[in-house]
Amino acid sequence: MPHGSETFGARLAVTMQQRGNLCVGIDPHPALLTAWGLTDDAAGCERFAVTVLEAVGETACILKPQVALFERHGSAGLAALERLLAAAADRGVMTIADAKRGDIGSTMAAYADAWLRDGSALAADAVTLNPYLGFESLRPALNLAAETGRGVFVLALTSNPEGAAIQHAEVRDRVGRHPAPGNTPDQSIGHAVARVIADAAAWENRSDVGLGSVGLVVGATAGAAVRDLGLDLENLNGPILAPGIGAQGAGRAELADTFGPASPLVLASASRS
Repeated sequence: MPHGSETFGARLAVTMQQRGNLCVGIDPHPALLTAWGLTDDAAGCERFAVTVLEAVGETACILKPQVALFERHGSAGLAALERLLAAAADRGVMTIADAKRGDIGSTMAAYADAWLRDGSALAADAVTLNPYLGFESLRPALNLAAETGRGVFVLALTSNPEGAAIQHAEVRDRVGRHPAPGNTPDQSIGHAVARVIADAAAWENRSDVGLGSVGLVVGATAGAAVRDLGLDLENLNGPILAPGIGAQGAGRAELADTFGPASPLVLASASRS
């Protein structure tokens, strides 16, 4: 699925302008499969996924299959995911593989190869990444995404209660090459980890004209934490994936409260509903 010189951010910006900002998750949870009268196996997952693609593929901005819910069915589940991604690409429907990958060195390079390389059966338009081995550990994925015209969404501020233990923690030492506006490592000292991640993503987008291709994941119910931790989302210059719409309790009011002036950058993600 080579995209030539066109970036993920540029394609996404056009799609958001045409279709709005709804991201529809494809999450074949066992309970949902049962509710739909489908079997809890790879075949049921694929039927569920294709049905969602056919129903909303031409109206939603982007689709986001949850990789773990296919992985739980082994190689057959991953094969179903491969066919879903291929079918979406054939229809011109953009996809985010919600894989939350994160590692170091050659292992991170292998994850990047799986989800971002031209010709990979698992390659989507973008993939979610976990930066909590250090933002710079994501470099193989950042580089390959840039080379292939794809995007990444980096976990920054999630809505699960456990996340605060790391994401709200204060940085006490120098953190490397992408700390804060101005690229001075010492500027990150005293800031929350989530802010450092957000600043690093903004730095990656600094040269992009229009929407950048390095996005963030910020929970739609994060609310005041965005302000309390000093995240400058308005100047991210990249997309913000906001899970939590619908079944998890967030709606239009919560989006406005959490993102404020950064709302035009937000992909509002509904999955379990």
